[in-house]
Amino acid sequence: MPTATCPSCGTVSARTHGSYRRRLADLPISGRPVRMDVGVRRFRCDDPGCGAATFAEQIPGLTAPFARRTAGLTDCLATIGLALAGRAGARLASKLGMPACRDTLIRLVRALPEPPAAVPTVIGIDDFALRKGAVYGTVIVDMETHRSIDIFPGRDADTLAAWLAERPGITVICRDRGGSYADGARRGAPDAIEVADRWHLWANLGAAVDKTVSAHAACLPEPPPADNLAADGRSEAGPPPQSDPPIEYPLARRHRERHAAIHELLAAGCSRAEAARELGISERTVYRFAGTPLEQHLGRANNRASRLDRFMDHLHQRFADGVHNARVLHREIELLGWRGSLRTVERYIAQLRERANPPPTAPTPPKPRKVAGWIMSDPDHLTAGAAMQLKAILARCPELEATRKHVGSFANMIQNLTGDRLPSWIDAVRADDLPALHSFATGLTRDQAAVTAGLTLPWSNGPTEGTVNRLKMIKRSMYGRANLDLLRRRLLIT
Repeated sequence: MPTATCPSCGTVSARTHGSYRRRLADLPISGRPVRMDVGVRRFRCDDPGCGAATFAEQIPGLTAPFARRTAGLTDCLATIGLALAGRAGARLASKLGMPACRDTLIRLVRALPEPPAAVPTVIGIDDFALRKGAVYGTVIVDMETHRSIDIFPGRDADTLAAWLAERPGITVICRDRGGSYADGARRGAPDAIEVADRWHLWANLGAAVDKTVSAHAACLPEPPPADNLAADGRSEAGPPPQSDPPIEYPLARRHRERHAAIHELLAAGCSRAEAARELGISERTVYRFAGTPLEQHLGRANNRASRLDRFMDHLHQRFADGVHNARVLHREIELLGWRGSLRTVERYIAQLRERANPPPTAPTPPKPRKVAGWIMSDPDHLTAGAAMQLKAILARCPELEATRKHVGSFANMIQNLTGDRLPSWIDAVRADDLPALHSFATGLTRDQAAVTAGLTLPWSNGPTEGTVNRLKMIKRSMYGRANLDLLRRRLLIT
């Protein structure tokens, strides 16, 4: 006698109540949609307290209650939804002969069960933006398997501490140097070893080197030739080209005015918050201008990379030859590959006319950011020309030579995982007159235990950074409109 189990109460019943036909969509054949007609029986439930008086039998592996698709088709559509989400998934499904709207695909993804929670011992933590500058979340990755474990909203210390307190088996935590994650890790897992990410350490060092090179931008141009100097050391052909005042860009002028206004208010007894309100700027801007020399701001503003940089030698040479017509010069550099506007060339030629002397015909010095990149690069990876330029610059500037030595020592610690040398490296940095590197060293001291572990242990937060990049790709594929629960399933299940 046929029997069936009631899906509501679990009672096994043998009383039939007729039969009916179900029409189910099935997997396509040669790209053509397939409809399947299935005849099933209806049973009466023997439990008088059950809310379902009758129920239909189900065919294992084929049907499900109230479903209009077979289990195989549902699995395929859910897989497409996981990979491509709504719009793109609907287009692909229709092309494959499994038409479904975007809302159906997202609904199937949301119905998928999450994978069982893992019990990791080494984790990586990083934040990601649901809406940049406003809403953030946190992603946790198992560093041994490189699989995502959890995603939750917020990136504050309390949320992380509560998450870690529920998982006492964690022994190593890889993180960036953000204060909230450091505080949460200390409170939630006090016995775990915290490891600072080596990539962030190197990036922070690069930012300090960039500031140092910008502060010594005057050392980048080549000195005047020795045969142009008289016996008393003065130039026989007038002042050397390098004595001409450099062209000051509008951004540099704004920096100069803002720096003067901030220091005037601070000298008058105003606090930084009061100065910020008076000038209509943020307090962070006041803090940056109050604690940084003016030359550093001017150096970075006047030496920013420009699309016109590679044509400046030609412009300077032609200007020195007496060609001062911006339209003529614009046509000439267009033949050399310039794709910018005439207005850009006119502004630059106007600045050249304002100078008392013609611009030098010497090669344009490299930009501070390029020099900083040379300092941060492996010497074996530099081209011959870049190596020669860097050697000449370091010979002219002892501060940049010291910076290059400190960068090499830090790179050696990262490559060989010799974090025990960090205290001596910090002492060596502080012995030189390098304010930007001093700030970097002070930051390392505040989080020295985690930095030492990052420079000693093999763990690093690279897999977590890769997971964040994948999460950004998933978010953008849904046009930034996905809620956290949908992002969570697409990341954890795949």
